[in-house]
Amino acid sequence: MASARLPWGVTLPRHHHWLVTLQAGGVVLRPLRRADEVRWTTTRELDWEWLAPWEATKPPGSHERVGGYLAMVSRNRKRAKEGSSLPWAIGWDDGWPDHRATNRATTPLIGQLTVSSISLGSAMSCSMGYWVASAHAGKGVAPTAVALACDYVFQVMGLHRVEICVRPENVKSLRVVEKLGMTEEGMRPAYLHIDGEWRDHRVFRLLADDYPDGVLCHYLANHLLPGSPVSEDED
Repeated sequence: MASARLPWGVTLPRHHHWLVTLQAGGVVLRPLRRADEVRWTTTRELDWEWLAPWEATKPPGSHERVGGYLAMVSRNRKRAKEGSSLPWAIGWDDGWPDHRATNRATTPLIGQLTVSSISLGSAMSCSMGYWVASAHAGKGVAPTAVALACDYVFQVMGLHRVEICVRPENVKSLRVVEKLGMTEEGMRPAYLHIDGEWRDHRVFRLLADDYPDGVLCHYLANHLLPGSPVSEDED
């Protein structure tokens, strides 16, 4: 598809090929690495009360072996190679805008964004899920990361639809989809096993032609890039 507009300093590759790293302001989307294990584990342990209510859990009767961090990275790499997933870490470039990190692949991990259930053929669709450390919440990191990922799957991969499902109680994530102008399609009862129970989720979607100038440009019409010299308070 024809490329939409991109904000100054933001670039996308012409063709999809994993591994891929993207950046908008201080927000970096980069492949999750084995070397992130200590940072990932420490961040989530410190933030467990913040994250636990929204965490996927193993349903009764499931025989899937979940494993630890390294097992997760291996599964994610396999799915990425198969073309069904984009398992990004959300990194933070604290040198932006004065200078960019010399190696964006090693920017400190502050969260994750995973594009999953990538379906080609007649569907051309995917789902997205994400989390951000509490120290970086309310700074526009999550909506910027989601918007950048949407521009990638729409403009580079040629997908048609992005879906995000949010628990009705997750006010922070509801603000993310609101800021991005996603359309609500309804409630999906007992959709995912979260925090020990089957939970209802509100379903939101974006279509490739919803914002001809691109999702990130749409978001930045009313918000600043995270890390900008003039900061703003985000809800």
